[in-house]
Amino acid sequence: MHPRKRQRKNASAMKLVGALVARFREDAGFTQRELAERICAGEETVASVEQGRRPLKPDLARLLDRLLDTKHALETAVDNMPEIDLIPAWAEQYMDLERDAIALSWFENQVLPGLLQTEGYARAVFRTDVPALRAEEIEQRVAARLARQDILRRAEPATASFIVSEAVLVDRLGGDGVHAGTLRHLRSCADLPGIALQVMPLGRQTHAGLSGPFIVLESPDHQHLGYAETQRGSQLISHPDEVSILERKYAMLRTQALNSEETKGLLDRLLGEQ
Repeated sequence: MHPRKRQRKNASAMKLVGALVARFREDAGFTQRELAERICAGEETVASVEQGRRPLKPDLARLLDRLLDTKHALETAVDNMPEIDLIPAWAEQYMDLERDAIALSWFENQVLPGLLQTEGYARAVFRTDVPALRAEEIEQRVAARLARQDILRRAEPATASFIVSEAVLVDRLGGDGVHAGTLRHLRSCADLPGIALQVMPLGRQTHAGLSGPFIVLESPDHQHLGYAETQRGSQLISHPDEVSILERKYAMLRTQALNSEETKGLLDRLLGEQ
């Protein structure tokens, strides 16, 4: 089954569970704020679950079943979510979290972060996908990726830190013209308010990111979450201990990478060689 169809199916399942939460909450006489206070969570968390934008976690489902006297209805619904749909849903859920995030920390060692890609670079990424995508789907994905970048240019932009391997800058994905445009775009992004861009240089003897790329974000209600992708799936990480490990890795990466000014200098040199 095509991944995009799995996302739509799972999104519908998440919305169904969210609608159940909203109905049970209303029947119990709680507002979203009142329920959030009872479960020690943010009001935005309750709203996101009810709208189907955030998956209902099993432990929270059990808590809500007890609080709302739903006779294990929510726990049963969560336990029976289609397992084949869960992984694509995490990617879709991440997009919603990214859109609302107040802070992002993003490490990449193979490709530019989606929020920093130019149109030409994004198109080159999707054109090299295996199996090959249809031309129409490539253009749809490019448009969706570019639309995500509004987070960096909104009235109150997110605080964003990016660490990118120097190998990504050396690769000429899409050809010389795309490569030159990408370097100019990165140099421009490096001067945007709230953005810190750092390059992890080649030839290091120590490296805290050898396990692969990852993202840590902070939500408006100050929840810290991690996100990581693999070849055939993705994972949204919410357990505080696991998020803490990613945050410590990222802190170490920042000390190992070139600082922001050194990174700008590197980009200037690479642009001068074009």
